[in-house]
Amino acid sequence: MRVDEFDFDLPEKLIALHPAIPRDSARMLHVDHSGELHDRGVADLLQILRPGDVLVVNDTKVLPAELTGIRWRGEFQAKVSFNLHKRQGPSSWLAFARPAKRLKIGDQVVFGHAKDRACAAQKLEARVEGVATGGQVTLAFDLAGAYLDEAIKSQGAMPLPPYIGARRKAEPRDDEDYQTVYAAHDGAVAAPTAGLHFTSELLAGLEKRGVAIEHVTLHVGAGTFLPMKADDTKDHKMHAEWGEISAASVERLAEAKRAGRRVIAVGTTSLRLLEAASQRTGTLEAFCGDTDIFITPGFRFNVVDMLMTNFHLPRSTLFMLVSAFSGMDTMKRAYAHAINKEYRFYSYGDASLLERAGEQT
Repeated sequence: MRVDEFDFDLPEKLIALHPAIPRDSARMLHVDHSGELHDRGVADLLQILRPGDVLVVNDTKVLPAELTGIRWRGEFQAKVSFNLHKRQGPSSWLAFARPAKRLKIGDQVVFGHAKDRACAAQKLEARVEGVATGGQVTLAFDLAGAYLDEAIKSQGAMPLPPYIGARRKAEPRDDEDYQTVYAAHDGAVAAPTAGLHFTSELLAGLEKRGVAIEHVTLHVGAGTFLPMKADDTKDHKMHAEWGEISAASVERLAEAKRAGRRVIAVGTTSLRLLEAASQRTGTLEAFCGDTDIFITPGFRFNVVDMLMTNFHLPRSTLFMLVSAFSGMDTMKRAYAHAINKEYRFYSYGDASLLERAGEQT
């Protein structure tokens, strides 16, 4: 399909720069299976979801993965910034560099202050081990595992999406605002933003109502923000992301499906992982590894009945995904309605709750 079929005009004033407070006070556009639109709020999930429904959340935790360092090449130095986007190993990450032209294989990069490094978290250095197209480099750090994670937390800044970072500087509140309340496993460099709408109180209320909450992990990469450069969807290559679904979760979700209960994915990341884990046989299987699944109209969904997600960019892979889930015409109409009603868009914006097209739930 042509990428320009997924284009639409979005007023810049609708791009949210801060989240709603409290989180669950955000608005939510409910799109039912027939394409009818209902203006609701996130807190209305307590009425919309039914006992027995299963809410699947992505419990990845965002690392402050925006790093600034000094590149050394002999006696020559230059300032370079990096956005880590995918862990390659215990001490290695893929990153987008700015400006990448200043880097060559073998360059050393020092992060933070070179003096007064009293502990490992104050010391962070890396060697450039690979330089690829599109500004991507491979960094091999001098620390590994949990020590590297702690050093990144010490030296890095929260990697706000470019459409926020271009309009304001990072603020101390972003450290909390850009993290879900159930974040547990370090590894993401972008938040699973639909999950930002949940409070501990809302989750407790849903469980009291009889809604089961299932955790999966997909470490969201910065590639989620990259613009589509291809003119046709068949020419686009997704960046891979690492995810895991346990065998115990698979069994509980399979039991829910057998009983005719609904599976609601919180965020496109949860949906992509669930559907990737069901591609081999058509039924959900335990999964641990990389996925680069690319969902466009015509895709067959095996697991997810409803999707809670934010409002996405024009021409983006995520708008393609929601168009595949609820129908392109329906989503174009829903987004036109959201713009007319001045819903807030993108990572810190409002939510939508989508039912799968044509499926009575």
